[in-house]
Amino acid sequence: MKWFLDFLTSSIGRKLVMSLTGLFLITFLPVHLAGNLQLLAGDGGEAFNIYAKFMTSNPLIKFTSYGLYTGIALHAILGLAIWAKNRSATGKSYAVKNGNGTTWASRSMAFLGTLILIFIFIHMGDFWYSMKFGGLDDKLVTYDGIKYKDLYTKVSTSFSQLWIVIVYVISMIALAFHLNHGFASAFQSLGLNHKKYTPLIKGLGTVYSIIIPLMFALIPILMMFGIDVPALNFMHN
Repeated sequence: MKWFLDFLTSSIGRKLVMSLTGLFLITFLPVHLAGNLQLLAGDGGEAFNIYAKFMTSNPLIKFTSYGLYTGIALHAILGLAIWAKNRSATGKSYAVKNGNGTTWASRSMAFLGTLILIFIFIHMGDFWYSMKFGGLDDKLVTYDGIKYKDLYTKVSTSFSQLWIVIVYVISMIALAFHLNHGFASAFQSLGLNHKKYTPLIKGLGTVYSIIIPLMFALIPILMMFGIDVPALNFMHN
């Protein structure tokens, strides 16, 4: 175990684990988005409630979720450790230099990451905790003779409140900036630099960092205005 701790405390180890956990979380976001889009299916919450039960009861998903929680924790802790070390050494916050200097996002990764981490705690406390630990045990709905916890109604109620929607949207803006720098930075830290492919990676990162947070942000906005998109009901049953 000591070798692992030594590895994590080394400069190379921290950056490598940051990159790998970052890429893991990047691959998770589209999956999470696909499930959340069921909120807009216009079926009274049936598709989303079925999806929510599957995500909290399937053994493989439950096992994967532990990896997700570990990845989030490691990414956050190591990110703050890198920021603190760089700030102590140079008096400046975490930034990755390249041929074009630095961007605001690169200089603000610790700040953006902290905002996102706070949002994750609030988000999980409001929805995930209720789903997992009894907050919805007395709020059940039945589809085809099977009972499901009605997480949809809780989400819908939350997204009817303007301040919650605003916090959610601001968090997605922070996520967009964080992803825009972090996507390419993760490949760079893994040594995957090439004059032919690096521009492509940066371009894909920019597209990804716009589309994914934008789609997440649209969900509470559309729900607040009661706008459904039935075509998104691609996961029903």
